[in-house]
Amino acid sequence: MDKTENNKYVIGITQGDINGINYEIIIKALADPELYNNCTIVIYGSAKAIGFHRKNLNLPQINFNATKSAAELAPNKINLINIGDDNLRLELGTSTVTAGECAAEALKLAVQDLKQGYIDILVTAPINKNNVNEAGLKIPGHTEFLADNFNTSDYLMLMTSEDLKIGVVTGHVPLKDVAHNITPQKIVQKLRIINRSLKEDFTIRRPKIAVLGLNPHSGDNGVIGNEESEIILPALKQAEEEGITCFGPYPSDGFFAAELYKKFDAVLAMYHDQGLIPFKIIAGNKGVNYTAGLPIVRTSPDHGTAYDIAGKGIADETSLKEAIYTGIAIWQNRQLLKGINPLKKLTVTESDKKIC
Repeated sequence: MDKTENNKYVIGITQGDINGINYEIIIKALADPELYNNCTIVIYGSAKAIGFHRKNLNLPQINFNATKSAAELAPNKINLINIGDDNLRLELGTSTVTAGECAAEALKLAVQDLKQGYIDILVTAPINKNNVNEAGLKIPGHTEFLADNFNTSDYLMLMTSEDLKIGVVTGHVPLKDVAHNITPQKIVQKLRIINRSLKEDFTIRRPKIAVLGLNPHSGDNGVIGNEESEIILPALKQAEEEGITCFGPYPSDGFFAAELYKKFDAVLAMYHDQGLIPFKIIAGNKGVNYTAGLPIVRTSPDHGTAYDIAGKGIADETSLKEAIYTGIAIWQNRQLLKGINPLKKLTVTESDKKIC
C-alpha cells in the first residue's frame, strides 16, 4: 500500500485477550470516524470475535476490509487481519489458553509488520500475562516483549496523560525485590530515557523531572532507610552533571497530596504501584501506557482485560482512544523533530523542594 498525502500513517491495533473488554472498546472507539480520517487502521484480530461482541452487546456496525497481509491494506479504512479460525471459542470473563494463543499470535504478527514498515504505530489492547505464558509466549508483559524484539535495554514504561507523565525504575518485579533492583546506574538510565522522550516524543525543550524517594518520608534522613542518601541522591547528581534537570527525592505521599507534580514535566517513581496508583487516580479514564525508548511508537490503554465487566456493555473506550491519539501525536512529533517548540516555563521553588 502506497502512503499518500491523505494517508499519512498506518496504525496497528492488536486484539489482546478476546475474553475481556477489548473488542467492546475497540468497536466503540472505531465507531468514531475522526480516528481514521487521515490514516489507515489494521486490527490484528478475529472476525468471529468482533461479530460475537458486536451482536451480543448491540454495538455499532463497523465495516472492515478483510485482508491477509498488511502489505495489502485498503487506505483510509479499517482493515482486519484474521487471527484464529471460525471454530474459535469465546468464554467472556475467563482466562483461557486459547485466548492467550490468539493474543500472542496477534502481537507477534504486528511486531513483524512493524519491523517491515507496514505499520507506523502500534496500539496494544490488554493481555492476560498468565494465559499468554501458558500459550508459550514467556514474557512479563508487552513492554519487555517489544524491547527484546527491537534489541534495546534502554526502555521505560511511561504512563502519560494531559496532567501527568510518570515512569518507574522497577516495573513488573515483586515488591520484596524492589530495593535490591534500584541502583544509581538504573535511575540515571531511566532519567536519560525520560529526558530524551520528553524532548523527542513530546516536544518539550527543557524538561524538568521529579524523582520520588523509596522509603516513607524519603527515609527521614536515614531513620527509615538510607536508599535516598546512598543510591538516589548520587544518581540525581550524576544526571545533573549530564545536563538532565531533575529534583528530589520527594516523599511520594506529600508530593502528590500537594499536587507538586503539576510543576514538572514528568515524574520518576521507584516502583510500579508507587507510580501507577496516583497516576490512575489523577488520569482517570484518560491515561495511556507508552513505551519510551523504543525505535517504534507503541501505546496502550492504562487498564487491563477487565474480566469482571466483560460482556456487560459498560466498558469505557476513552483510554483506548487516548492511546490512539497519543500514538499519532508522538509519531508526528518524531517526524517534525526539527520544528520543536519550547514549553512554557515551569518554576520549582525552594519550598517545593522541602515538601514532606
